[in-house]
Amino acid sequence: MTIILKNKDTLIYDDFIFKCSIGKKGLTKRKFEGDKRTPIGTFSLGNLYYRKDRNLKPLTKLKCIPINKYMGWCDDIYCKKYYNKLIKISKNIRHEKLFRKDYKYDFIIPINYNTKKPIVGKGSAIFIHLLDKLSPTSGCVAMKKKDFLILIRLINKKTKIKLN
Repeated sequence: MTIILKNKDTLIYDDFIFKCSIGKKGLTKRKFEGDKRTPIGTFSLGNLYYRKDRNLKPLTKLKCIPINKYMGWCDDIYCKKYYNKLIKISKNIRHEKLFRKDYKYDFIIPINYNTKKPIVGKGSAIFIHLLDKLSPTSGCVAMKKKDFLILIRLINKKTKIKLN
């Protein structure tokens, strides 16, 4: 089954309807790093990453990976080797920190956009993540925690997300 973005603030999966937020500047077919847009397309999902110091391992069919202080997601347009990949944090590589003070990344699922053979500058670190108060993102899809926890109980590694 597929998670469908019905409009800029609604996700649908089976009979479930969830409130969500997307990129501040909406959707695009021509995504690039830092444009504050959510990419259009149908994408597979990655593993579920979670903060085990704040949360129990969630009930889900997805593979669960605890987030540690050294995990980042490379968004460095000058680093072709690691662009749009999970990395061990380095001062030499620009990255999105996964172990954050806020709760935004207590649970994240990477959306497999520009991941197979990443094109540098085409956009990176596109996740489904948490937001307490729904507001526009930098290109990700965000949900409230209670809805996120329901969604991850329903989906599995074959689930896709359709953004259009």
